Amino acid sequence: MDNETTQVRLDELHRKLDIVLEEIELQRRHRREMEDLKADLMRVGKDLYETAVVELEEVHDSLSTGDIVFLGKKLLRNVTTITKSLEQLENARDFARDFSPVAREMFIDLMSTLDEMDRKGYFTFLKEFSGVLDQIVTSFSANDVRRLGENIVTILNTVKGLTQPEILNAVNNALKVYQRLDIRDLEEASLFSLFKELNTPEAKRGLAFTVRFLKSIAAQEPNKGQPQPNQ
Repeated sequence: MDNETTQVRLDELHRKLDIVLEEIELQRRHRREMEDLKADLMRVGKDLYETAVVELEEVHDSLSTGDIVFLGKKLLRNVTTITKSLEQLENARDFARDFSPVAREMFIDLMSTLDEMDRKGYFTFLKEFSGVLDQIVTSFSANDVRRLGENIVTILNTVKGLTQPEILNAVNNALKVYQRLDIRDLEEASLFSLFKELNTPEAKRGLAFTVRFLKSIAAQEPNKGQPQPNQ
């Protein structure tokens, strides 16, 4: 019985010794890791110190301890502003991330529109029109352009008058008549036949219109081209 009790106690003692030895091993390992960490930190700290010394050596003439303290105080006083600025940067980043699909779609639509314009010939037209502009620029001087600007109102009024329906119809009728007439098809006419033609109602109306037109033009000469009322 005593032998069994002794054996149990010995086993218990061995178990406790194992626990103690395991704890000692853990402490030794932890101490070794701390020593390694300390050595690494010492090397890093030494490198940082040497680097800081070298870098500060270049700016020690223009930097003082007071400047560093002032900068630190400035940063502490503006912590709220810096925080808000960082929040705005985060918001801008989020906006850019959310807007990127929209921007991609807009770019695709723009490319499609440009491709359609190219197929319709817009760019070719602009290219040819640029040649027309070059000819205009090379054909007119600065004085011509200045005079054009001085008389632009008169020119526009003239164009406006020419675009009236009755004027366009008259010009169109005159062109049709001119296209139907061919001087080579006209037979030789005597003076008597010409006077006979002038005696027709159509010729009389034409002559009356021509005379009235010339009189109206002559009546506007004293006013330097200003339109006469009811003329």
